[in-house]
Amino acid sequence: MKAVVLREFGAAGNLRCEEVPDPEEKSGSVTVKLRASALNWHDVLVREGRYGSRLPHVLGADGAGTRVDTGEDVLVIPSLWWGDDDSAPGPDWEILGDHHAGTYAELVTVPADCVHPKPAGLDWQQAAALPLVGLTTYRALFTRGRLRKGESVLVLGAGGGVATTAVSLAAACGATVVVTSSSSEKVARSRELGAADGVLYTEDQWWLAAKRLTPRGRGFDVVLDPVGSWPESIEALRPGGRLVVLGSSVRTDAMLDVRQFYFGQYDLLGTTMGSPRDFAGLMSMVESGEVRPPVIDEVFPLDQAAKAHEHLEKGGGFGKVVLTHE
Repeated sequence: MKAVVLREFGAAGNLRCEEVPDPEEKSGSVTVKLRASALNWHDVLVREGRYGSRLPHVLGADGAGTRVDTGEDVLVIPSLWWGDDDSAPGPDWEILGDHHAGTYAELVTVPADCVHPKPAGLDWQQAAALPLVGLTTYRALFTRGRLRKGESVLVLGAGGGVATTAVSLAAACGATVVVTSSSSEKVARSRELGAADGVLYTEDQWWLAAKRLTPRGRGFDVVLDPVGSWPESIEALRPGGRLVVLGSSVRTDAMLDVRQFYFGQYDLLGTTMGSPRDFAGLMSMVESGEVRPPVIDEVFPLDQAAKAHEHLEKGGGFGKVVLTHE
């Protein structure tokens, strides 16, 4: 089969399309002939060697295609061997494409419980773009963040796959959504997805501007932070609000005023990916027709995965970067 192979950690140019043996299907697994796959920032970290993948390696967590054994069109669920405890993954859990060969290939083999019927309302590119950000964001908003209809949520960093998905999911549940961005254009596009408003994080004390957009300026019930801006995020919360952290794309360290934190009665919640039960909840929302399809930023052929990574790393896009396998 054709696959994008990484033989040396480092730059995007290390990703090269090659002919490799088809994956070996083991007991309890299924093979999917992929029609499309999608990029995530997580893939960049794998490519750089942050997760200690064994080389040579095939990256990719997201994909959609057809089961080889049944002919059914499916999504690939990238959360492998989560376990039975919904509060946290078990010791065998990993993300597809970390150590298990991923979706930048014509074929991928995954555990049988890691496929789900493709929603009829999504095309192949949208289907491939949904699983990782959809699962991660659903868990962050609803399982961990406990977001409910009528509440308010601030989503940091409008434009990325997590942010665009978060706006769509939160708006669909009846929450009021505000976003932050460096671009007025991205704020405007977020409004089209269901956001009520947005602020520019390039402005001084943007968290105060965001807070003024909440009822009586009291602050947000939930802040969704995929970037690592904890001190500013807490400033935007109402007393008793919940800060849900699911990334560190800007900062990997944060300094908090401990006294302010406990007097504010805040919740600090970490999360990543999700359980099979989280995925079932996501698909219930998607299949109800209440959630907009994933936003696609750019599409590249499989053999241009290196260019796709370069595009992702430049930033400035809006939505998901997708590889087409046809």
